[in-house]
Amino acid sequence: RLLVSFGAAAKHCAFYPGAHPLEALAMELANYPTSWGTIRFPVGTPLPTTLVRKIVKLRIAENAGKKPVAKRDVKQFR
Repeated sequence: RLLVSFGAAAKHCAFYPGAHPLEALAMELANYPTSWGTIRFPVGTPLPTTLVRKIVKLRIAENAGKKPVAKRDVKQFR
C-alpha cells in the first residue's frame, strides 16, 4: 500500500497523504491549501517536519490495519 507521495509544481510542493490525515489534522492544516487528500506547501519555505511526521505516523497506523484515528486521539502521534 502506498504510504504518502510528493510532487513538485512551480509554486508549491504537493504532499499526498490521502483524505484521512487531512480530516484528522484539519486544525493544524488550516494555514495550507488542501483538497482531495492533497496538501500544498509553498515553494521557498521549509516543510513543517513535525506536521509531516505526524501525518506519516497516521498513515502508518492506517496502513497497519488499525481503525482510522479519531480527531480526539491524534495527540498520541505528536
